[in-house]
Amino acid sequence: MSDKRQQNLSKEEIAKQFMLPERKSKIATLLKQDGQAYCICRSSDSSRFMIGCDACEEWYHGDCINITEKDAKHIKQFFCIRCREEDPTLITRYKPRRTDQEDRKYKKHKEKERAHRYEYDAPWDPTAIKKSSKRCGECTGCVRTENCGKCDACRHLKKFGPSVRLKLRCIQRTCRVLGDPLKPSKSFNKSSKFIKKRKRDSSNERNEHLEVPRHCYGPACTKQSRPGSKYCSDECGLKLATNRIYQVLPQRIQEWSLTPCIAEQNNRRQLETVRKQQQDVRRILQELDKRHAELDRIIERAKHAMIDPQTEVDDNDDTEMSMYCITCGHEIHSRTAIKHMEKCFNKYESQASFGSIFKTRIEGQVMFCDFYNPVNRTYCKRLRVLCPEHCKDPKISETEVCGCPLVTNVFDTTGEFCRAPKKSCVKHYVWEKLRRAEIDMERVRQWLKIDELVEQERQIRANMATRAGVLALMLHSTYNHELMEQMTQEQNREQLEAMEEELQRRYGLLQKEHTAE
Repeated sequence: MSDKRQQNLSKEEIAKQFMLPERKSKIATLLKQDGQAYCICRSSDSSRFMIGCDACEEWYHGDCINITEKDAKHIKQFFCIRCREEDPTLITRYKPRRTDQEDRKYKKHKEKERAHRYEYDAPWDPTAIKKSSKRCGECTGCVRTENCGKCDACRHLKKFGPSVRLKLRCIQRTCRVLGDPLKPSKSFNKSSKFIKKRKRDSSNERNEHLEVPRHCYGPACTKQSRPGSKYCSDECGLKLATNRIYQVLPQRIQEWSLTPCIAEQNNRRQLETVRKQQQDVRRILQELDKRHAELDRIIERAKHAMIDPQTEVDDNDDTEMSMYCITCGHEIHSRTAIKHMEKCFNKYESQASFGSIFKTRIEGQVMFCDFYNPVNRTYCKRLRVLCPEHCKDPKISETEVCGCPLVTNVFDTTGEFCRAPKKSCVKHYVWEKLRRAEIDMERVRQWLKIDELVEQERQIRANMATRAGVLALMLHSTYNHELMEQMTQEQNREQLEAMEEELQRRYGLLQKEHTAE
């Protein structure tokens, strides 16, 4: 009989049976029962749209109770009139309506589902939307306008800059009311990477009226704390920090003064060593000043001397040998090699520039050229005596004496100086220029060394200054068990002695009272 009835059903009716939701699945079994009455009309017609009561499980025709099939799609729980009269707490509940944006996302999700043909179902949750798309506009994350600069997102933005693919946002600027962004769920099929898990309706709902307000942490404060903070105001935070400092700092200072600090002793020894090195450098600079003054005296003495005709160099010497210039590579006579190499070096040196935007400010002699170039806006940093571009050599007169001090065995001075004409003396060519450059170069080395020593002294003093600071004492503490045991023993001994003295004093007073009686 049931087989004949199923054969008489049309294809549309069969498809309609499969399209029914779970709570209407009983219709398939009820259709098989003959003569059963439904609804308030008590008819056995089951071909029309019907809806079942979730309390008594009685089925009603939609047109009999004024509920259309379209309205039934939005009903979450339906209770009939009879059940509601028996239990007034029963109320028909409706599903929350989706917004246009959620509706579009739902349709797009369904289209992707059909296109990819996922092996496992991926239910869509319209309430689980990314934080970046919706913001409440009231929490501290929405109100904040600047990045914190400490979280991973801020570090990534600072290092690589903003990215189109990775939409990073500072943690302090994310909305604290909405839920977490959707994450891809793990699936057995590797191809389904973007399947999203469905959450319950109440997972993203925050019951703000049930949350207990946080109490302010400030001392003796009875107010409510600010959102995203532990205190009601900045004053309460400062008061609590001040009380903590007064409570903890005296004890830490006492602990610090009890035991000697090894790092402090090492820094003091390092400071003494640095100061000794600074004194040595200053002594060397004073010696260089003396050498510079002595060179000036030698040059001044040579200016007042007369040319010795016996020391004049013979220009017609045919026994000369030839050599190659180390700068240009040309073949030159060995007699004029020094003069040629000096000029050749100056020519190539003037093609390069050594500049800085800062002018040299060193007390004493002017060592650097410091010629200002308005094009590059830099100061020349060559040695003044060796700068071939901005400091030209003075012209030499015919009567000027060479004046180079004569030596024996390379280093031993004889007290005499060369009396040959300076213009023709190729043996001591520009000797005073090279001597001044040697002294100035040694000065530069010593100034650089003293600069390094001053920086080392600054670092050592900074370490010594911050070692016993408030922050260091509050954050770090060393407990010396042996010393504390000795202190506790001494304190106990002092307390016993004080108690003995007090007892003796009271015993003496009692004896005096007895004698007086």
